[in-house]
Amino acid sequence: MSTGSASVRERLVGRYGWIADQLRFLAGDRLALGGVIVIALFGFLGLFGPLLAPHDPVAYSARTASGSIAVLEAPNLDSWFGTTAFGKDVFSQFLAGARPTLIVGLVGGIGTGVIGFLVGLTSGYFGGYVDELLMRLTDLTFSLPLTPMALLLLTFVRPNVWLIALIIMLFLWKMPARVVRSEVLAVKNRTFVRSARASGAGHLRTMFYHIAPNVLATGFLYTAYGIAWSISLQASLAFLGFGDPTATSWGRMLRQVFASGAIRVAWWWVLPPAIGIAAVTTSVFLIGRRYEERINPEITASQ
Repeated sequence: MSTGSASVRERLVGRYGWIADQLRFLAGDRLALGGVIVIALFGFLGLFGPLLAPHDPVAYSARTASGSIAVLEAPNLDSWFGTTAFGKDVFSQFLAGARPTLIVGLVGGIGTGVIGFLVGLTSGYFGGYVDELLMRLTDLTFSLPLTPMALLLLTFVRPNVWLIALIIMLFLWKMPARVVRSEVLAVKNRTFVRSARASGAGHLRTMFYHIAPNVLATGFLYTAYGIAWSISLQASLAFLGFGDPTATSWGRMLRQVFASGAIRVAWWWVLPPAIGIAAVTTSVFLIGRRYEERINPEITASQ
């Protein structure tokens, strides 16, 4: 019993120790540390934003002292971020809009990184016909423009955040797949990999135990970039009118202010979602840049 408890403690210490190591590494760069803080705040809003919203972002309509709907009211004590052309509370919409953005960003980005990593690892390790097949599939994906294809697919189905995340995964995995494959080709011919194969290690053990850890940093890097790309694409699709019609998102907020014709005057309606999208995507890229310095030390040396 005590042995089992000790092993559990060791696993927990190892897991949290790895997280602490990553945080210390990111803290070595002020920009990356700022990105971590912004991402943590974004994650908090994604989880609890709808609960913290003072009003229903769709059903509630702000009222003036005379009882009429408060249309395009500038920020005030009752509506901290002002109101929309329909009398909706912008602050409540901003808080509620973080969740769909978080879902698409995480699911699309992590899915992109995982699929690309597995394809690149398999292609580079086996080579031959497997490599040829997977790389031709990758080339086909490169030939298909992402945004037009996403618009085409969403024309025939009712959009929702999960479907948008799935479409993003199906088209964005190509970039990490190519990069991971090139690194696997270099790693698989090293002595320790050949020794593992000679000692009787199977293909799966060799791939995931001996090769994968040496290219995992690249997988993390492109997963981070995938999250930023997913958020940007989700906002773009929502702005074009192909977002989830049942969910309030930052991209949909920008579409509504544009469609209302108030985009040049209602700055309080434009800036919150625009700054939110820009801050999150920039923060992810700053974190990715920090990991890229670990993968390519030449970047640090040239600065």
